[in-house]
Amino acid sequence: MKKNNLDKDIVNENIKIIEPNILKEKSRNRLPSELIDSDYIDSKINKTYIHKKIKELAQEDRPMEKLVFSGKGSLSDVELLAIILKTGSKEKTAISLAQEILSKYTNPEQLMQASVEELQEFKGVGLSKATTIVACLEFSSRIRRKNTIRKITVNSPESIKDYFVEKYRYEDREFFETLLFDTKNQLIGIQEISIGDLSRSLVSPREVYKFAVRRSAESIIFVHNHPSGNPEPSKDDVLVTKRLIDAGNILGITVLDHIIIGYDNYVSLKRENLI
Repeated sequence: MKKNNLDKDIVNENIKIIEPNILKEKSRNRLPSELIDSDYIDSKINKTYIHKKIKELAQEDRPMEKLVFSGKGSLSDVELLAIILKTGSKEKTAISLAQEILSKYTNPEQLMQASVEELQEFKGVGLSKATTIVACLEFSSRIRRKNTIRKITVNSPESIKDYFVEKYRYEDREFFETLLFDTKNQLIGIQEISIGDLSRSLVSPREVYKFAVRRSAESIIFVHNHPSGNPEPSKDDVLVTKRLIDAGNILGITVLDHIIIGYDNYVSLKRENLI
């Protein structure tokens, strides 16, 4: 790879192009990314160059070049976020700004829940940086969900849990959705019905089955989350489900299950013999 071929879009104008052999030599003894402790790397960053400008860093320590020549696994959380930010502010570098953000949001759950407005509270983070962070996090989450949706099967509550745990993990509201299946028990659609507390007023049979009828669904599975993280069903959960089952029987659509999602677990009402 010649240095003149390096994409200009990923190199800051103030950063010199690195000769590949410099970082290749540095990375020969690098541990696999899964064995690297990012907390250790972040602490090292904090001590060595958190206050230095990017152009003052050793070539092998500059995040963009480090990613290109040593691989994405070699970067710490701070360095990855610094690349997303692209620039810092007059007072702070992108690295120090990333360090400040991750000092407040100390775990992925907190950062995933951060709103654009909350991120803009950091000095140096405007609308562009805030929306970029939120978009990157959501894009990453959607990619992971796409990998699990292919594994959903009608007889596997676990496969359904895997998909929706990723979707609901950082939500602070209840979502009610339906999974639609055809006569061959193949998934033909997922439809969001309501957002808010599960109640008779929010989850009406008319709304639930409108999409099922339109897609000519043979059977249906209900899914909703408990933001508290505890998937144990309430009395209302069971009552609303039974009411929807009765409506489905009239329409000739079989309700196979109602799965309630917690933080990293679930309850199947069918498996618990509650329906």
